[in-house]
Amino acid sequence: MKDECLICKAPLEYLEADKMMECAICRKKELSKTRCVKGHYVCNECHTAGMDAIIGLCLNEMSSNPVAILEKMMGQPFCHMHGPEHHVMVGSALLTAYKNAGGDIDLHQALSEMMNRGKSVPGGACGFWGACGAGISTGMFVSIISKSTPLSVEPFALSHLMTAKALEQIGTVGGPRCCKRDSYLSVLAAVDFVKEHFSIEMERPDVVCSYSAQNNQCIGNRCPFSKASHVN
Repeated sequence: MKDECLICKAPLEYLEADKMMECAICRKKELSKTRCVKGHYVCNECHTAGMDAIIGLCLNEMSSNPVAILEKMMGQPFCHMHGPEHHVMVGSALLTAYKNAGGDIDLHQALSEMMNRGKSVPGGACGFWGACGAGISTGMFVSIISKSTPLSVEPFALSHLMTAKALEQIGTVGGPRCCKRDSYLSVLAAVDFVKEHFSIEMERPDVVCSYSAQNNQCIGNRCPFSKASHVN
């Protein structure tokens, strides 16, 4: 099993109320409910250092398989077992696969927008907001490809429906949190949604998770991506 604190490897704890925390890396002070059991706090910005590599990775990608693209990001040094980087990665993988499957978007511009929007969703949103950042990322993806604004009609509706579809899948499986599981669920929900509403068909692979040994809270056979669930 992997330990979780980026400073001392101790387990994380989640507080009932926000407290003023000082990031152990950059010394920035901000309110948060998350720290390790030894008191270390790492801000979202430091936790996701190096995430700008996503844009270059995606611009050089030719695949229309968003899961494969996502897993390439998961293998990068900036990506941890859990963390807010997934809030950007899900939408970025979908934008890239959508473009490669024939979607009409300016990919560089779309990825930059996804980066800005996804980074605004903090770590722990899944437990504290009732809306996992991976699921929200699919709504951001649809809002970008449909050019949604608060004054839009159909794009406004579609982006909300997309988020709802992804969160329904996440909620149906239940907790505790797993950023890998929730990312896979969100991406697959988006592939189906885009095929239905945008007539763009991205690849939809059968996903088998390889991260269970790194997740202290893995739900095992209850996960739809566990190796056991794929044994005939």
